[in-house]
Amino acid sequence: MSNRTLTLDDSLYRYLLEVSLRETPLLRRLREETARLPNANWQIAPEQGQFMALLVRIAGARRVLEIGTYTGYSALCMAAALPEDGELLSLDISAEYTDIARRYWQEAGLGARIALRLAPALESLQALEREGQGGRFDLVFVDADKTGYPAYLEHALRLLRPGGLVLFDNTLWGGRVLEAAPESPDTRAVQALNRALRDDPRIELSLLPLGDGLSICRKRETAG
Repeated sequence: MSNRTLTLDDSLYRYLLEVSLRETPLLRRLREETARLPNANWQIAPEQGQFMALLVRIAGARRVLEIGTYTGYSALCMAAALPEDGELLSLDISAEYTDIARRYWQEAGLGARIALRLAPALESLQALEREGQGGRFDLVFVDADKTGYPAYLEHALRLLRPGGLVLFDNTLWGGRVLEAAPESPDTRAVQALNRALRDDPRIELSLLPLGDGLSICRKRETAG
């Protein structure tokens, strides 16, 4: 028995996948294709995608916003968990990587359920607010440039309905969050986000050691 989170060695991690992962052949193919790309480490873990899909269902989400798409694995997981009239809006800047995403979304029969905006995320988020989308999303997943995380938090909270969820990926940042005086702006941004989430009265918070760290925040109905 243990009163703290277990460390997963390779054998225990393989067992976790063996007894719990329900990855479809299509998702597996997407993950394997992504593994051959130069930035393959941007890919979320398959068990994380499955967990996020479960959160979509538990939350009863109908509208999901994703900030950072890469090759579309996380979007595909979450979109498949939405009801038939649900929609996922994905924000990214790379046509090259999202072309791969679109191909798999279409093959999964979910192309009509997923919309993609190619532009810097802050521009797209500001546009959504101008369009009157504030408070209209049920779940926001953030997995983009780390220096943008503090700003993405503010936009996410404005775009989320009360009781909605915002998820931040990479909040353990490969352990680099422990650095006392990090030179990397990305590391400093993740550290700043984690401290801000800890002290933010607008949310309820849990940071899970899933993948590279997944912070789950629930927007309170009232602050405090």
